Amino acid sequence: MVKPYLALIALALCACATQEIDTSAPRPNIVIVYTDDQGWQDVGVYGAVDFSTPNLDRLASEGVRFTDFYVSQPVCSASRASLLTGCYANRLDIHGALNPNSENGLKPSEVTIAELCKQRGYATAHYGKWHLGNREEFLPTRQGFDTFEGIPYSNDMWPKHPESPKAYPPLPYLMDEAIVRHTPDQSQFTTDFTHLTTKFMRKSHAAGTPFFVYLAHPMPHVPLYVSDKFAGSSKQGLYGDVIQEIDWSVGEIMKTLNELNIADSTLVVFCSDNGPWLSYGNHAGAVANLREGKGTTFEGGIRVPFIARYPEKIKANSVCSEPAMTIDVLPTIANLIGAELPAHKIDGKDIWPLLSGDARAISPHDAYFFYYRTNELQAMRAGKWKLHFPHNYRSLEDRAPGNDGTPSKYNYSMRTGVELYDLENDISESTNIVDDHPKVLADLLKLADKMRADLGDSLLKLDGPGVR
Repeated sequence: MVKPYLALIALALCACATQEIDTSAPRPNIVIVYTDDQGWQDVGVYGAVDFSTPNLDRLASEGVRFTDFYVSQPVCSASRASLLTGCYANRLDIHGALNPNSENGLKPSEVTIAELCKQRGYATAHYGKWHLGNREEFLPTRQGFDTFEGIPYSNDMWPKHPESPKAYPPLPYLMDEAIVRHTPDQSQFTTDFTHLTTKFMRKSHAAGTPFFVYLAHPMPHVPLYVSDKFAGSSKQGLYGDVIQEIDWSVGEIMKTLNELNIADSTLVVFCSDNGPWLSYGNHAGAVANLREGKGTTFEGGIRVPFIARYPEKIKANSVCSEPAMTIDVLPTIANLIGAELPAHKIDGKDIWPLLSGDARAISPHDAYFFYYRTNELQAMRAGKWKLHFPHNYRSLEDRAPGNDGTPSKYNYSMRTGVELYDLENDISESTNIVDDHPKVLADLLKLADKMRADLGDSLLKLDGPGVR
């Protein structure tokens, strides 16, 4: 049966409508480290093979690790939009991955985590990859960030990409809203963005100001680059070297927080934007026994590593197996720091009881919904149940991955039916049990129809409402 949360959710929505800023709430520093295309397995505590992540493993031992954490879509821009706004990306008209020629982006009217933090007097910064619109009105400095340095979209959106669909311009590098150079040295990305982050933390702390830093590493998105100090450092190869440098980055952040004596009063969050780009083979991450990867709504595409540390509030060495999603980060932070939620509707909910280690805590959602492409509701999760609706998806031809930066081909003609999986007993989504659970199917379809009434579903135009 689907969990009966509707009454609780209604109460929560009423409470949000009348929420006022709690000026007595603590103002912890906040650091979000968001990686690009890092697989669910690609951290030591999640089962990484042939490379090590001692700093991330330490972060998990000193905080909480989620086993069933999701992004709303398995693609860059949509995933980032949901993280920063607490909304399904479809609500924001952000789909897939924006490219250098895209005319749209995250609208200035949306409210980001940075803007919530500004309510409470935070200094805010974003370093790394933005990918929510490269026109001036869409840049981070128009979305609550005091400063930004990095790239406006993915690091492969340049003329050197082996399968670029268009003649992309040279990759620009921005400081705030100005392009300061083109085709930057990507081997220095992880190091440089880390140093910018720690410098900003030191400066903010010296000024007596709480800070929010959003460090969105362009790696390990292809093309892979690593600095000389980590080149050849792992048994896995270049991909492992890149992850070990990202782990070093987390270590540098924690070292700085400890030197400033604010590590215990800082919320540090680590997550990935979606699963690995499997067609790149040894230049892609791993998902253990999850099915498929980036670009699909199977578990390998949407389930990602998530670790949070805040010793003053989060129990050490905690593991949470309740489902949660990036849409929940904004409302959770708002509650934590006493900021007012956006006046408009958002989709995320406060998951602080899950983060803090409350053994009785359960997900505040009836279900999570996974969209892909323009507005296709392809799958949903409620409790242990995962339901797929009929849709096309991509899978590797002959399961043969690419090698050393050259991708293999996908088969785009794969198609699901109405498929139900019990993720507690079938994490690989291998056995469709939809015919065995008609009541579960009926309950899930009701929840899906409520979401369709809110956000729509272009798949129904293809399949008809009687098929789903």
